[in-house]
Amino acid sequence: MPQTKVNVREVKLEFYRSTEKIHILSCWIGLLLNLVWFISDYFIIRESLVPFFFFRLTVSGLSAIILLFRSQLRINMYHCMFVLVAGISIQNAYMWSVMDVQHIQLHAFAYMVLFIGVGMLVLWEMKLSILLVIITLISNAVFYLAYSKLSFEDFMVHGGLITFSTVIFCIFLIRSRYRLTYNEIKIRLELELSKLEIQSQKDTLEVKNREITDSISYAKSIQNSLIPSEEKFKAALKECFVFFRPKDIVSGDFYWIYEKGDLVYYVTADCTGHGVPGGFMTMLGLSFLEQIIVNQNVSDPAEVLNRMKEKLIKTLNQYGEVGENKDGMDITVCKLNTKTKELVYSAANNNLYLVRDSEVVPGTKELIVHKADRQPCGYYVLNKPFTSSVIQLKSGDCLYTFTDGYADQFGGPKGKKFRYKQFEQMLLNNSHLEMKEQRNILSKTMDDWMGKLEQADDILVIGVRV
Repeated sequence: MPQTKVNVREVKLEFYRSTEKIHILSCWIGLLLNLVWFISDYFIIRESLVPFFFFRLTVSGLSAIILLFRSQLRINMYHCMFVLVAGISIQNAYMWSVMDVQHIQLHAFAYMVLFIGVGMLVLWEMKLSILLVIITLISNAVFYLAYSKLSFEDFMVHGGLITFSTVIFCIFLIRSRYRLTYNEIKIRLELELSKLEIQSQKDTLEVKNREITDSISYAKSIQNSLIPSEEKFKAALKECFVFFRPKDIVSGDFYWIYEKGDLVYYVTADCTGHGVPGGFMTMLGLSFLEQIIVNQNVSDPAEVLNRMKEKLIKTLNQYGEVGENKDGMDITVCKLNTKTKELVYSAANNNLYLVRDSEVVPGTKELIVHKADRQPCGYYVLNKPFTSSVIQLKSGDCLYTFTDGYADQFGGPKGKKFRYKQFEQMLLNNSHLEMKEQRNILSKTMDDWMGKLEQADDILVIGVRV
């Protein structure tokens, strides 16, 4: 969470706003109770009823006027409350000065009720409490010297000392409640401000993410325009399927096809990484294939890979130094003569599967694994030329080229990899079906296997029936 600070003025404004209603209510209750307590004067000290009533009426009336016209007078609620409490305190100081010992004891209770009530209801700064105490002490001293017939000892013993103690206690009570409320409001404002900042940052990130996503989506449209459609594959190879499922918007896997007379060149490739990094490598791979096979008329798949390796190393500045990138691709290049059914292929890390009728057990199918060269197309410490292999195909043979995404996908009841053994068995079991149906089985099998797990990598499987 951001370290957000609010200034003192903002806290005090919110403090005033949030406590205004309770202070207004307390003022009205206080001034009304002050008048109601006139009933006790009637029963306790009837001889001083008139001056006491005058004092009560003056204090309550002045407080009511200030409350009603506080906006015009530009008086805040703290000062309204202060005027009322200070007025009642001066009023009680006068009452004490003309009372005997017995009545002082009774009105000490009233003084204590006043300050305890103030301590429980009022929320103001320490300076107002100190000012109230000063006014209270001065008014008590002035009226005591002017009117009281009691000794200072009688005055203090029969109510003054305990009242003074109550006043001091209430000062610190008000201060504690004020600080607690102040800090609570400060924390709340900081949290609200933090939420606003977080929301602002979130909105900014959403805008940036949207811009990035839009850019990546545009990159996808470019990539899609370069990667041939499945229809183009079917036009050249007749019976085939392309099962292509990128992990992200742009893919690090790609495929390519080129038809030249009776020869069909098709490629299955897995670039380093996925998403945007893999997408950049895909662009390079597609561009290099176009240059080498189409423009330079290189026909041998091994030579195609050798030249691609040279171009990748040169383009990516791969010289075997520490810390440099080692990006490359695992790739299979196939050259199929559709007339003679001869297949010439060269592969970097990606094996090729051939499923055909078994010669050992008639009526069954067998899957033959044709190994790839154990090196990537790109910088490799044990650098050596790629090799081509020739396979004489038969009618009905099925060829499968693929990347590692399918076999390495996590899923199933234990969340483990699909594995190549299971992948091979699935291809073998379904090789007799139409190519479209095989593709559908690949898709459904992967959906069931993944379940709710995320796709781990780009997935690409190409099937061709001769």
